Amino acid sequence: MLTIRNLSQTYGNGVQALKGISLDIPCGMFGLLGPNGAGKSTLMRTIATLQDCDDGSITLGDVDALSEKDTVRRLLGYLPQEFGVYERISAEDLLDHFAVLKGLEPAKSRRQIVHNLLEMTRLWDVRKQKLGTFSGGMRQRFGIAQALLGDPELIIVDEPTAGLDPEERQRFLNLLSGIGENVVVILSTHIVADVRELCTSLAIIDKGRVLLTGDPRALVDQMRGLIWERVVSGDQVSKLTESLPVISMRLLGGRTAVRVLGGTAPGEGFEKVDADLEDVYFATLKEEWTPPRVT
Repeated sequence: MLTIRNLSQTYGNGVQALKGISLDIPCGMFGLLGPNGAGKSTLMRTIATLQDCDDGSITLGDVDALSEKDTVRRLLGYLPQEFGVYERISAEDLLDHFAVLKGLEPAKSRRQIVHNLLEMTRLWDVRKQKLGTFSGGMRQRFGIAQALLGDPELIIVDEPTAGLDPEERQRFLNLLSGIGENVVVILSTHIVADVRELCTSLAIIDKGRVLLTGDPRALVDQMRGLIWERVVSGDQVSKLTESLPVISMRLLGGRTAVRVLGGTAPGEGFEKVDADLEDVYFATLKEEWTPPRVT
């Protein structure tokens, strides 16, 4: 269990990136959802011991992550949003180098670990290839391979599918889904579909605050029957957004589908549609919805 209590951080320019964040993150895939600038990367860097905080606590099991940074680093696998590589080195050689830095010895067993990770991430056939020739998806899979060195108890991946084409994204999600059973895996992203497909629990944060936590499926179930949709022309959009609690707009065949939150039909032409996790996300960000308490 990763436990975060009252974590706060204000930068020198006065921007308060974290405002009393508290979370309980169990083993499994945990989605951290929020728009750009919500505080996700600040939170991830703080958990990963890359920066300090002003106040609060973080514990991983019995380890105080803020004071026992070296211990946390031995237990951590981290794939940041910007992951650089030595482009003239092969995938096998660089992964072996990272394994040495992790303290994996002796050489024979270390090499076997490297080979196993290259096979797991489907990079075995290109292990001798220079990393500078890798596609974006291949680099991300290499990033996961290095994050898995040393059997970490906590894995953090920050915006891992941004910029990937659909095929590479699916390969990467399939890879992530197989590693989140016995460790804590935090998936930090603004892409709702990634959390919907992978995570058993989530938190939505914005402007440094936790707005909502829960099981994605349960949250969608609690919104069932509250979403209405109508396809409109462009000149109707502004009028509807002024008069109704519009939570999102989607393009359908070149026209705009307006989605509205409400217990009853908001007007002529609206049809009740199934809620999804994007509805939960947008309604929460707009502070239009709070899930009912379960008693």
